[in-house]
Amino acid sequence: MIIDTHCHLDDERYNDDLDEVLKHAKESGVEQFIIPGADPESLERAVEIAQKYECVYFAVGVHPYDAKNYNKSYLEKFVNHPKCIAIGECGLDYFRLPKDESEIFAEKKRQKEVFIDQILWAKALKKPLIVHIRESSADSLALLEEYAGAEGGVLHCYNADESLLKLADKNFYYGIGGVITFKNAKKLINVYPKIPKEKLLVETDAPYLTPHPHRGERNEPSFTTFVIDKMCELSSISSKEMAELTTKNSKKLFAI
Repeated sequence: MIIDTHCHLDDERYNDDLDEVLKHAKESGVEQFIIPGADPESLERAVEIAQKYECVYFAVGVHPYDAKNYNKSYLEKFVNHPKCIAIGECGLDYFRLPKDESEIFAEKKRQKEVFIDQILWAKALKKPLIVHIRESSADSLALLEEYAGAEGGVLHCYNADESLLKLADKNFYYGIGGVITFKNAKKLINVYPKIPKEKLLVETDAPYLTPHPHRGERNEPSFTTFVIDKMCELSSISSKEMAELTTKNSKKLFAI
């Protein structure tokens, strides 16, 4: 059994064939799915999917790109739903900052404030975090070390920054997705062996970051098998063992 811990099944690209996508995934051994709450506009769709399919869970949160649209009162309507198992995806993303210095400062400040609020919210609710970090490792690490609760969370699409490995001691896990199959993933491949095995999770980030050999296609949860295969190659264990390991880790973190 495999759990895809990060797949955007609420994306409109699955509107016409979600039943087939889930069927294909289950035929490949993927039996449970977590939809991160990245976009408030599709949150109701995520809840609808989780209610329809017993195997699907969701999280509530706002991606750093949407920090200016953070509306906690709206998100609170869904956070106590029995299928809501985490807060996020939230975090810091400095990849697309404005060019003006004053605007850069304002954007970073906004992202940090929204991230801190969601970290504290997760702590109060005793739910794990789903964390997005892109070109912001130092600030993200500082905020998580200062504010995160014992429930920890997952560093979604782990960016291979070794400084973030210290978060394993704060109950953080490391989401490994299609990037590890890319030819230019040398940094991640080199760091991967340093991740504690009991902190490994598998994800797709579908419909994004499609693994080799399907790059250029829409990603989907069934493609976790390609991620698992690469992880097995780097860990020198069987696919069955890796599936069991990541499933055990996922269930422990998300209490599913």
